[in-house]
Amino acid sequence: MEEVVVIIGAGPAGLASSACLNRLGIPNIILEREDCYASLWRKKAYDRVKLHLAKQFCELPYMPYPPNLPMFVPKNDFISYLDNYASHFGINPRFHCSVESVYYDKIASKWCILVKNNKLQTTEVYTAKFLVVATGENSEGLIPKVPGLDGFEGMYLHSSQYENGKDFVGKNVLVVGCGNSGMEIAYDLFYWGAHTSIVARSPVHVVSKEIVFLGMCLLKYLPCRLVDFIAITASKINFGDISKYGIQRPTEGPFYIKATTGRSPTIDVGAVQKIKTGEIQDGKELFNGNGMPKLRFPNHWKGENGIYCAGFSQKGLMGISVDAQRIAADIGLAWKGTTM
Repeated sequence: MEEVVVIIGAGPAGLASSACLNRLGIPNIILEREDCYASLWRKKAYDRVKLHLAKQFCELPYMPYPPNLPMFVPKNDFISYLDNYASHFGINPRFHCSVESVYYDKIASKWCILVKNNKLQTTEVYTAKFLVVATGENSEGLIPKVPGLDGFEGMYLHSSQYENGKDFVGKNVLVVGCGNSGMEIAYDLFYWGAHTSIVARSPVHVVSKEIVFLGMCLLKYLPCRLVDFIAITASKINFGDISKYGIQRPTEGPFYIKATTGRSPTIDVGAVQKIKTGEIQDGKELFNGNGMPKLRFPNHWKGENGIYCAGFSQKGLMGISVDAQRIAADIGLAWKGTTM
């Protein structure tokens, strides 16, 4: 089958690409391996999820959101928006089409796309002058190889398989990672009555939706470094010192990190307050995998169950002196309490 443009993937990126081509009268088709478009939103997004940016920053080309929708659009409303978008621009993806391989034929000056039609159980070959890959950044879930996980007798699942917490009422649940999905799922689990803990490997900026909205607006007029300073200051005022709860901030600002690495800040939906009150527990291990304290100065020196560390503040002999005094005083209080 010979086409002008073949688009691989019928997520928001694929739909937007097709819409823009349709407006210009350029023939195109979308190949999608699932049985629907926006399958991540329809099948793998948890119930509570909303767009984390204000709706004016999340519009697809040539179609604004309905004015009656809230600033942060819920999952089902976003899916309805995509339905209207596809209908308005006459987008009809070919579903059940899994792209097996792609290569460029230099002689014909065309792309050759080998496709398996999983519904008809046939193999199809498409040729196209232009190829658009719109498979997305988050199409595949990854569960890291954790020693002992295969022998774990409880349930474990990737966030893309999580819908809501109704099956976890009264159960102990550990959420690994405090990005947007991790924090929001942890809060949702608490809401459903699970005994929830959360652990984080890397430093992360925690901000509110309002701070992100302010930052996005300011970026139109101010340099990124200044906007980062404003956002971090507002975050400190809003949340206080969250490092004592195990949540460390990166050294670079949230919008700089987003611009240079694509990694978004964590937008709090209520989980931080629950961590502060102890209703959601944070990881309490004192040391990380590199043998260094997880927490930074001045909260680095004490762990749980009587474990401490001295000389890890990166402040030389003065830091050692402070650590030693704090440790001794804390042990003294605990020891006196057991001998009285």
